Amino acid sequence: RSEQPACYVVPKGRILTPAAREYLQSRQIKFVIEGREEKRKTACHVAAAPEQTGASEMRVVATEVPPMEKIDMKMGAQGAKFVDHETGAFYTEKPEHMTHLAGNRLVAKDHPRILFRGKLDSLQADVVLAQAELAGEGGSEKLIADLDDILASLREMMRCDVMDEPFTRDSIIGLTHAELREQSHNPQKFFGVKAMVLPDYTMGAAFARLNRIRTAVRETEVAAAGAFRDGARYTREDLIRELNRMSSALHIMMCRFLAGQYEKT
Repeated sequence: RSEQPACYVVPKGRILTPAAREYLQSRQIKFVIEGREEKRKTACHVAAAPEQTGASEMRVVATEVPPMEKIDMKMGAQGAKFVDHETGAFYTEKPEHMTHLAGNRLVAKDHPRILFRGKLDSLQADVVLAQAELAGEGGSEKLIADLDDILASLREMMRCDVMDEPFTRDSIIGLTHAELREQSHNPQKFFGVKAMVLPDYTMGAAFARLNRIRTAVRETEVAAAGAFRDGARYTREDLIRELNRMSSALHIMMCRFLAGQYEKT
């Protein structure tokens, strides 16, 4: 219980009972046959065992998915333009139900990574709309500037995901990650604002916009967790962590608003 592996190796010549297989699947632990676990990528599925093993038992069968380097070498020979990121299948034309993950790699449009990018795109649109409305109303330039910093982080996240690069920004709205945590956990100390103040329409349209963006950040964080989960691990903890910090930044902005720090002087 204290340590959960990302993949369970089934010893050669052994089989999984249905109960064991169900347990592994419930914990989202992949399983492979001994000797196959060092392969770069293995797709596992369960097939019926031979009759002598008993009808109630199952055998694990592993099917290798070719590494992308080998796929690239074969594409030119077959005149293909695109490759299925999940299966390695080739396409001369992009299917309508698929879209680009990176380069010529295609995935289905409902792939978790694409859903995450859609949430990220919608979140950026929410920020830009809030900025436009605030500017049109003659709102606080400091608030618009803080939203601009939020937008810059979101755009950098999108770039890092597409380019498969680490996210390296270490501050939001002028605060380090440690400062974000400290201030968001003690709004009374830093802003004179009680913790867990529930939004209300009487607090104004600008405050409501900030709250809307905060909830959208949370939705995007959930989408990121789904997109980058690999069994018991998360492959892009940097992006998930940054979205968590961004929701703290929005909370701080809401506290700043209530404390009058965005009032025009």
